[in-house]
Amino acid sequence: MVILTLNCGSSSVKYQLYDWRKRLVIAKGVVERVNTHNSFIKHETLGKDECTADVPCPTHREAIKLVTSFLLDPEHGAIGDLSAITAVGHRVVHGADRFSKSTVIDASVLSIFREVSDLSPLHNPANIMGIEAAQAVLRDIPHCAVMDTAWHQTMPARAYIYALPFEWYRDYHVRKYGFHGTSLLYVAKRAAVLLGKDPKDTNLILLHIGNGVSANAVAGGISVDTSMGLTPLEGLVMGTRSGDIDPAIPFFIMNKTGLSANEVENILNKKSGILGITEKYIDRRDVVAAAERGEEQARLAIEIEAYRLKKYIGSYAAALGTVDALVFTAGVGEMNPHIRARCLEGLAPLGFIVDLEKNELSRTRNAETVISADRSPVKIFVIPTDEEIVMTEDTVALIEGHYDVHTHFSYTFQKPDYCNIMREEGLRSELEKNPKLKSILAFSR
Repeated sequence: MVILTLNCGSSSVKYQLYDWRKRLVIAKGVVERVNTHNSFIKHETLGKDECTADVPCPTHREAIKLVTSFLLDPEHGAIGDLSAITAVGHRVVHGADRFSKSTVIDASVLSIFREVSDLSPLHNPANIMGIEAAQAVLRDIPHCAVMDTAWHQTMPARAYIYALPFEWYRDYHVRKYGFHGTSLLYVAKRAAVLLGKDPKDTNLILLHIGNGVSANAVAGGISVDTSMGLTPLEGLVMGTRSGDIDPAIPFFIMNKTGLSANEVENILNKKSGILGITEKYIDRRDVVAAAERGEEQARLAIEIEAYRLKKYIGSYAAALGTVDALVFTAGVGEMNPHIRARCLEGLAPLGFIVDLEKNELSRTRNAETVISADRSPVKIFVIPTDEEIVMTEDTVALIEGHYDVHTHFSYTFQKPDYCNIMREEGLRSELEKNPKLKSILAFSR
């Protein structure tokens, strides 16, 4: 059984081909700059060199066809015929409150995604285009949707209802939904494994820190609060998104400048956050380097981001009462010890004690590490996320007929002996270059 997973953004298509029988990623890649004449594909097949090619992709349909052509390519491909693909799993950002778990896609499901697109105008239309394009190319196999919002459907009303006229919730579905659910599900289940506990016995604070950033409070193995809201704009400081602000600011700026609501919304989503503060950087590595060179706005951006993260850690610790582990994940969370250290400063009284040497060592996407001090009451983990394996396993279970909501379903990565072969191979290479890394691995190798 071979599963193709697709993550279609507004201008990109990320993909992975997974051999379920062998438990092995056999190909992966990304098409960038979809909708332009400068689009290109970066493709990698197991055992072969990575390759790139410039190919115009004016729509997602051409991008999907490009992906399948590379999967079939005699030199760079991984399969001989598209009939080798058993099913396709699609990432869908917003399922509103209509889905609490992944689902097989049919006309009624697509209709719901269109219906709720106004809640995610930057994401859902691209997801829908990707689904339709893939269905046109891969006609006779099941297509499944894995929603980012599904993980958060366990939140209680006190966490997701805003202090707004209740009719807005009743009539327009204005409420907190939360995002990054596929990533958060994975790291929550893996944290339970590292703690040696059943997920239902774990209280966790999860920090997904990438270009998009969200915090998640997990009680008894389920999501009970999260920082993102009706849209991914609410919450923490992000690469280009503002996160929490006074809601009067957009009206103030519109009155002062004459900007339209759409123009201000675009600024809050695409020109704010780290980019807005520094006026030139998004990548946190660039921000840290600039701060070290003495650039004041870069230093300020780090302080603001770390301070906001610290406040969310403290508030979720208060909401949970008892915390078993704090988990960092996603690009910045996994690879930037400077940001991790700054947001943990001064949190020892709450039980979060970081070992700065361990934290500095932890720069890998191939292994789970422990960066808390031995005396820390709360474990602090860095867990590389794996949204693709969640999408793959949900798709397999859906087509085999034994899938259920995550509290009644067990993933292969919940087993203590779970192994990601590609990551294991990558780790071996890393350990040869940096043997000290072995001292902070969550599992001995």
